[in-house]
Amino acid sequence: MAHSVQSMSLASDVRRQLVAHLCQDGSELNLTLNNSLRLLSKWRSVLIQNTLLLHEGTTVLEGPLAGLDFVERSSEGCHIAKLLGCYEQPLHSHIRAVLSGQYTKIVNIGCAEGYYAVGFARALPNVISLAFDTDPNAQRACRTLAERNGVSDRVEIGGQFRTTDFGNHKDDAALIFCDIEGAELDLLDPVMAPELRSLDIIVESHECIRPGVTETLISRFTGSHDIELVEDNGLRQLANQPEWFTKLSHLDQLLATWEWRSGPTPWLVMHAKTKSQAAE
Repeated sequence: MAHSVQSMSLASDVRRQLVAHLCQDGSELNLTLNNSLRLLSKWRSVLIQNTLLLHEGTTVLEGPLAGLDFVERSSEGCHIAKLLGCYEQPLHSHIRAVLSGQYTKIVNIGCAEGYYAVGFARALPNVISLAFDTDPNAQRACRTLAERNGVSDRVEIGGQFRTTDFGNHKDDAALIFCDIEGAELDLLDPVMAPELRSLDIIVESHECIRPGVTETLISRFTGSHDIELVEDNGLRQLANQPEWFTKLSHLDQLLATWEWRSGPTPWLVMHAKTKSQAAE
């Protein structure tokens, strides 16, 4: 019953937004229709999400973080792809490499509700996970998620992460895991934070928000790091599709794995060369 009431409320809200979109000046018709399509796609994605929750609950089904007891709603962005376990699938081989246990600390800058911060702590019992987000709601959600998964003693949650804070980890076997909606251009600066030259970094490059950020970051770190550019075409595959999922329409299956991105967001996986090389 609760899901039905929520769905009706969501549908009414989306209808109001859709009418507002379609009543805009026709001189931007293509943009209006595109925005309307994205709105309806997000609405449909949330409805499919409710179906998944009824069938599977909040446990991540597959992928490197499979078994994580997640939340019913993400603090931002898509949600169902995280529960299915296909979220950011092109990065999965690198996530599995992180899970090999080479780090003692993982610094997750832009942790949102804690999918990675808590997921890493759960999968790596000897790791301290440092989770940072400027949104107090995200901090609370991350704290709740850590408690739910029994790792709150190893997930430390903070707010703003500053360039000077990298110095706290210069002697650690630490990974910087960064997703901050374009602010990576300002934060990841080895001139301002020389410690970055000896730290491994995985960063989502928000090319769709700040064009040119990817090449700028590559140029900053090419001397100190071995860099792999991980592109993402948005297509996802599930290794083990639940029976209810196979009965969805093809469009619903596509929307279930869609991550709501407005454009390119490649990842840069950057492994620091030896510290002696990085210091040269």
